[in-house]
Amino acid sequence: MGTMIQQYNLKEEDFRGERFAHIPGQLKGNNDLLCLTRPDVIQDIHRKYLEAGADIIETNTFSSTTVSMADYHVEEYVREMNLAAVKLARDLADDDPEIHRGEEIPEKPFFLVDRTAVAIHDIDQRIQLQDHDPLRRQCVQIP
Repeated sequence: MGTMIQQYNLKEEDFRGERFAHIPGQLKGNNDLLCLTRPDVIQDIHRKYLEAGADIIETNTFSSTTVSMADYHVEEYVREMNLAAVKLARDLADDDPEIHRGEEIPEKPFFLVDRTAVAIHDIDQRIQLQDHDPLRRQCVQIP
């Protein structure tokens, strides 16, 4: 997904949109946020994969965790990002069920995979910020 997003040559304004104008720092590079600010781009990428014959498409949620999104000051939007990512892919399949079937295999199934990775540095960062007593540490929450 990330490589495909790079082909769109998006600018800071694409990642930020009007909605996130108040967020400090740079948002460019936060690909998961595009599910909220540029859903057309994400859905277009899904469409390209399906038209190419993909059996599986993944949601655009690789970094959609509260820990990762805290780097961009948008951790409060993680749940919304995840829900939007799934809805974008699902709606594409529901709106145009023939897009992934082709003429050769009319009953061809298609799978949607929710992909979220918790990077090791995210876990290490969370643990380092907390008390060294394991009983007082918070769990790393994956939405």
